[in-house]
Amino acid sequence: MSLQSSNVSVVAGLVVAGLALAWSGTLVYLFAPHFQQDHEIRQTAAQHRQDMKHKDKKSRERETSITNGEDVKMMDKQALVDVRISEIRPLLPPACLLEEIPRTVNIARTVNKGRQGVSNILCRMDDRLVVVVGPCSIHDVKAALEYAEKLKNIADELDNDLLIIMRVYFEKPRTTVGWKGLINDPDIDGTFNINKGLRIARELLSEINQMGLPAGCEFLDTISPQFFSDLVSWGAIGARTTECQLHRELTSGLSMPVGFKNGTGGSLQLAVDAVVSAAHPHCFLSVSNQGLAAIVKTSGNEACHVILRGGTTGPNYKKEHVDKVAELLKRANRLENVMVDCSHGNSNKNHNNQPLVAQDLVLTPGNHAFVLDLTLLLGKPNCSRRC
Repeated sequence: MSLQSSNVSVVAGLVVAGLALAWSGTLVYLFAPHFQQDHEIRQTAAQHRQDMKHKDKKSRERETSITNGEDVKMMDKQALVDVRISEIRPLLPPACLLEEIPRTVNIARTVNKGRQGVSNILCRMDDRLVVVVGPCSIHDVKAALEYAEKLKNIADELDNDLLIIMRVYFEKPRTTVGWKGLINDPDIDGTFNINKGLRIARELLSEINQMGLPAGCEFLDTISPQFFSDLVSWGAIGARTTECQLHRELTSGLSMPVGFKNGTGGSLQLAVDAVVSAAHPHCFLSVSNQGLAAIVKTSGNEACHVILRGGTTGPNYKKEHVDKVAELLKRANRLENVMVDCSHGNSNKNHNNQPLVAQDLVLTPGNHAFVLDLTLLLGKPNCSRRC
């Protein structure tokens, strides 16, 4: 073999080695006049592999530190979770309260009689009027029981003409802020002892039903009904929540007849749409009787109706208003059931006007029920602090 061919072989070997090193991330410069020995090339490649291994180790250590929570702790300090939560307290499971304050046979009889009575009147199988009467909201249990005793006597006396249901509202939707009701803040002092509020609510409903007087409530969320809805004969969805999908879904699964109020602006179509929606099956998030987060599937509530309560546009209890909402319900293939709230916008927020509204209603065909907002004494509860 000649010297020239030998040099060519060496150069070819160095080129191959250089390409191999370049592939692994190391750049090798080859100068024909200066050939390196094989062992030097191997040393360079070995050093390169060692450097890469060291870099990989540091990268893995970095990933491990994140997994172990070092960086997570730092991220928590940057406030990514519960930024505006000041406290979380456990909620009593509904099953515990239902066992503590059980539904007796007499109570069940009162509830069923009230529900069936309202349904029969709405379906024209009973020619009486439904009258839901009671205070705007419950804040004093003793006063509420006194009220129930007096109302029970009147209900018995007028039973042939009226189905009287006591309005027992524990929750108050607010336009902005204010006391949100007995369940939310039973002591009206900003302590928000909700577990206590739920217990008081169930106890009071039990005592009222035990008297033989059915009760009606407004529902504001998908959790509280699990604690006392079995003691309610009639339900309501307020003007501020009628348009809310969540409340329509809830109503589709409630076991009693439910009324939807027209919007605060006076819109009747909102309430009609709610009645249509609630009649269909829905699926939504709530809790089970054991207090576990649950997916609830409903079959739809056919026993729904519209409640006319007036609005910013003025009262809407006259015959033309009743006829209008009845026509809207008919177009939506729903029963033309209309209830009128004698308070709120229909009384111009003056309780003295309620008797005038009620008097007009009893002479209005197509109206089957009305609501009266009445208390034992004038006035309202005072909050000792901002609620």
